[in-house]
Amino acid sequence: MKPGMSQEPTIIQGGMGSGVSNWRLARAVSERGQLGVVSGTALDQILAWRLQDGDPGGHMRRALGAFPIPAIAQRVHDLYFIDGGRASGTPYKRIPMPTIDAPVSVRELTIVANFVEVWLAKEGHSNPVGINYLDKLQLHHLPATYGAMLAGVDYVLMGAGIPLKYPGVLDAFANHQPAKYPLNVTGSQPDDDTLMRLDPSDYLDRELPPLKRPKFLAIVASNTLALTMLKKANGRVDGLIIEGPTAGGHNAPPRGALQLSEKGEPIYGERDVVDLEKLAALGAPFWLAGGYGSADRLREALAAGAAGIQVGTAFAYCDESGLAPEVKRAILEDVAAGRAQVFTDPLASPSGFPFKVVSLADSNSEKDVYDARPRVCDLGYLRESYRTPEGEIAYRCPAEPVTVFVSKGGAAEETEGRKCLCNGLMANIGLPQIRGQYQERPLVTSGDGLEDLTRFLRPGSFHYTASDVLDDLLAC
Repeated sequence: MKPGMSQEPTIIQGGMGSGVSNWRLARAVSERGQLGVVSGTALDQILAWRLQDGDPGGHMRRALGAFPIPAIAQRVHDLYFIDGGRASGTPYKRIPMPTIDAPVSVRELTIVANFVEVWLAKEGHSNPVGINYLDKLQLHHLPATYGAMLAGVDYVLMGAGIPLKYPGVLDAFANHQPAKYPLNVTGSQPDDDTLMRLDPSDYLDRELPPLKRPKFLAIVASNTLALTMLKKANGRVDGLIIEGPTAGGHNAPPRGALQLSEKGEPIYGERDVVDLEKLAALGAPFWLAGGYGSADRLREALAAGAAGIQVGTAFAYCDESGLAPEVKRAILEDVAAGRAQVFTDPLASPSGFPFKVVSLADSNSEKDVYDARPRVCDLGYLRESYRTPEGEIAYRCPAEPVTVFVSKGGAAEETEGRKCLCNGLMANIGLPQIRGQYQERPLVTSGDGLEDLTRFLRPGSFHYTASDVLDDLLAC
């Protein structure tokens, strides 16, 4: 099978979390004629912290120089860039946590950060590039999307929710028109204003030509949700990614009452299996994800009518991914030794979705390591929006201090077993926050197929490339 032979990509590289699916990985995949995808999660924080580390290689500043509104790019540079990088042991300067009425400086940073990641992924070739967003991280949707579209993003992938109102955002921004998106607010009343809004004219210093409207792929886990997205979305849905429960990161919860295995993992049953015949009958292109990362599974997917597959885990540990080199090597050593383990944790994520965690020594996968962490929420991407008794919108996280969460109307039992994913994911990519004597530890996620990575490892070697993955997948 040769890459790049069909109108749609055969292989979609997954969006494996904050900074893991980075611009280097997406570019490497796209240059091979498949769809490279950058993760859109926490790009504002990632850009700000890369700049504070002195922007090794100058890549961030090169992309800032291409941003179409130079005054905004300059403000971002001036706020965060440190020539030569932070002094050792110095904490990163944090940005305000996301809110529905975020300061202009935060919105500008988010627009610029998404532009930068997509622009770098597209640099030097003309093949499509995508960006992956999570619907449960709604507060950044509008500025993030506009920034990615300013960079010419070709595909937007979105899961972890039911984003029926998102295609309309793409339609509006293609013409630099104002867009709005409903924020899920616990306890909101019918007459509450919970709409997020962004008007591009507030940021433009001149008239720009229309933008390309990227294709929109909805990530779903059931036939019902696939049909709902195609029939009820407020704009065009160009395809579907069908993600099974073996995929890394957040998983859709099992349908019906939650049951746990002896290990404490959610049990998925027949109700969670997607009917591929019914899916194909919907007429939309679809890709299969979760356990499809091999040439044999690709053949199965194509035979079932799929346009191809989405692969995450195999790409997450290749040389080009954003995982810190020491984290990557430690896990690949465990893979080679046959001791790698992935646990689908029903409690770890503050979102309430099951979340896959790799067992890794000296990381926050280990209870004693995590228990030694000061309980704090200071990035806030997974916070829940809720209505206060006064009718205001406020925010809480079950991974924040228990007394704080309860004071905001949360139930103490919701905090049990919760972990701070936001800081852990930043530590995964070599950007650990420092608080006094404490440095954040990684919290790595992976699909269930982690042990299969042995096929990429030569004796005595613990690395491989994105091209190695593509050669393996397309050997059919």
